[in-house]
Amino acid sequence: MKTRIFIAEGHLVDSGIMSEILNTILAEGGDYKVLSFDIGKIKTEKSIMRLQLFCETDEQFTLIANRLISLGAYEEGAVEAVFRKAVKDACVPEDFYSTTNHRSEVFTGGNWAPVHSQRMDGVIVRNNGNLVCTKLREVKKDDEVLCGSESVRVFPPSSVKRDSGFGFMNNDVSSERSSSVNVSLIAEEMAAMKNRGKKITVVAGPVVIHTGGAGALAGLIRGGWITGFLGGNAVAVHDLEYCFYGTSLGVDLSSGKQVAGGHYHHMRAINRVNYYGSIKKTVDEGALQCGIMYEIVKSGIPYCLAGSIRDDGPLPETQMDMIKAQSEYAEIVKESDLILMLSTMLHSIGTGNMTPSWVKTVCIDINPAVVTKLADRGTGQAVGIEVMWVFS
Repeated sequence: MKTRIFIAEGHLVDSGIMSEILNTILAEGGDYKVLSFDIGKIKTEKSIMRLQLFCETDEQFTLIANRLISLGAYEEGAVEAVFRKAVKDACVPEDFYSTTNHRSEVFTGGNWAPVHSQRMDGVIVRNNGNLVCTKLREVKKDDEVLCGSESVRVFPPSSVKRDSGFGFMNNDVSSERSSSVNVSLIAEEMAAMKNRGKKITVVAGPVVIHTGGAGALAGLIRGGWITGFLGGNAVAVHDLEYCFYGTSLGVDLSSGKQVAGGHYHHMRAINRVNYYGSIKKTVDEGALQCGIMYEIVKSGIPYCLAGSIRDDGPLPETQMDMIKAQSEYAEIVKESDLILMLSTMLHSIGTGNMTPSWVKTVCIDINPAVVTKLADRGTGQAVGIEVMWVFS
């Protein structure tokens, strides 16, 4: 039997991490013995668990150890980190450590050193003594890449969620629960952040326009509540369609009825912007005087419209190079304190993949599966609210 000792510390009981650690070991065919468990008596005190892990093979141990490390456990007796050089651009040693989106440290030089630019699915590169989370495609030949997970410890943000009062739904979404209380909590959090000069980023899909929420979102941007905007071609196209023709997908939003010839209003909107050359020039010329994109241009907040294969047009500002779009998204998300994800599954998941786990994240969608998908792909901090419509 292979055996090693692991330590877990933090708010282990009320966060559910303790049971998750023990269940993970058993689910993967391992066994354990809890050697000691000191529980915090008040919410500001951490609990500390020391357990012995038993595995039959090295492969099983590596699998379970990686799972435990991602949950915040670490091996007793810190192991000095091993760094190996990349043999070519965008290619790292086979046993590289793949990062989570949790705050992380690496034991190197006899101390625990912080990892910068934390994100999931990256590698850790040592650069002039600093440890930087780096995308695989950005690794250069001879970069020193962390290998193995024995020298890593991560810090899941469950204690922050518990103490802040922000985890009001505990990641559960249900159409049977009133959303008004949760909306009020979000509004209070946003007001506190605005007063402190914090960054609030919105990730929005065209459903915001279809359901009549464009005016409310535009008002938030105009009022200085939103500091960055992420979306796709569609949210901008239908916002423009609504401002030019009063429709979204050809439906009159004031009456809810299909307008004759409305099915090509979105194409007419794109054509009008093409005439001026860009959304900004359309605003500057006075041809666009309302809406989300109008307020974004007037306020000057950074934004990115990431294109896809299904896009009509696309609009001149839509970024059709996915690598560039990812980089622009990451720059806008950088140092955000709150991210509001409004009815756009793919853009929300993409944003979540580049967001550290300590950033407060709210996903508002008619489909509760969107929050589940976010969590399954690593954005476990996302709080979900299911809504049937948007109030303007």
